[in-house]
Amino acid sequence: MTEHALRTDVLGRLERPLPPYLRPLLAVLALAGIATFVLLLGGADPARAWRAYHVNWLFWTGLSQAGILFACTQVIVGARWSYPIRRMAEAAAAFLPVSFVLFLVLWLGRADIFPWVRHPVLEPHVKALWLRSGFLFARDIAGLLLLYGLSFWFLVHSLRADAAALRGDAEGIARSEGRLARLAPGIVVAYAVVMSLLAFDLIMSLAPQWISNLLGAFFFMGAWLTGLMSLALLAIFWRRHLGIEHLVTPATLHDLGKLCFGFSVFWAYLFFSQFLVIWYGNMPEETSYLFLRMVRPEWRGVSAAMIVLVFLIPFWGLIGVKPKKTPALLGTFATISLCGVWVDRYVLTVPSMVQEAPALPLGWQELLVTAGFLGLWGLAYAWFARRFPIVSPRLMDRMEAETAGGH
Repeated sequence: MTEHALRTDVLGRLERPLPPYLRPLLAVLALAGIATFVLLLGGADPARAWRAYHVNWLFWTGLSQAGILFACTQVIVGARWSYPIRRMAEAAAAFLPVSFVLFLVLWLGRADIFPWVRHPVLEPHVKALWLRSGFLFARDIAGLLLLYGLSFWFLVHSLRADAAALRGDAEGIARSEGRLARLAPGIVVAYAVVMSLLAFDLIMSLAPQWISNLLGAFFFMGAWLTGLMSLALLAIFWRRHLGIEHLVTPATLHDLGKLCFGFSVFWAYLFFSQFLVIWYGNMPEETSYLFLRMVRPEWRGVSAAMIVLVFLIPFWGLIGVKPKKTPALLGTFATISLCGVWVDRYVLTVPSMVQEAPALPLGWQELLVTAGFLGLWGLAYAWFARRFPIVSPRLMDRMEAETAGGH
């Protein structure tokens, strides 16, 4: 191969436009979700609209932020296997500005989401001080600005390194990659801290008397799992759409599948760790949270479905080598896992807001609002893919050099 032949080949393939039906379909989903949300707000139960909105904000924000986190982890460990798919993960950050605006909109529904807005917590004094809507939104906005700002600065330098590679500017590449190496560990720490804060404020505070120190880790590792599973679907899509099977090889899918499998197990470990401590302590302020979800007939079925979808099916489905290497099988189990984590977000939040219901409050309304968020996420991702290379030219140059060097 001649110098930069791989880069030239990949850039030529990236010229292929997305399927013509994709953007209109995503726009229809987004409009359907927005219309459903507005109709629910004007109906007899506007709180249902805000509950669906809240669940989806948590799910899609975590998924998007995990894309940048994946790129950071690859930079930290110096991974080479992920060169072809790293930009596919970074592109999920295109939804983060939308996420920030949607979080501001959440302020309008605070009285329907947080029970302590209408019924303030007075004791203990520290909790009463912490659970004030203005203070909560102020600190969460500050955390999001920090995390999103670092993430975009990381993405900017990743794109600058590509531009330098296309200019043949070795000094520019080294400068941008040096900044990536310094930013990546900070983003990982900020991710853990800010996502834990969001878990405590947006999930735990829905049941003001409940306490779980492990909830932060459980939440952000669940978001990390959605990032991996969504990346598996994106890698499969771009692999076929662009015809880059020689880049996103079965070995690449196998490595990604091992991460998906491993963190499905880790999710189950965190879930059991949280459950075991609460069960063993047997303190009413802790066990009430679990009993509501495990004993009440309207909640126990969906709680069991969460465990089956996030852990049992992906565990047995991805335990072998072949399913990880086979796009159809890996994509199927990734989709099941993503549905399971969405149910997890539902189980963590909605029972605390509803408490008792004649039937499970999960129907077409929640599904259409979810479709709206999917449409918005997809449009943001497609916007990025249209303007920036979805496979990094710089990493293709490096991949070509290392292949020529016998690595």
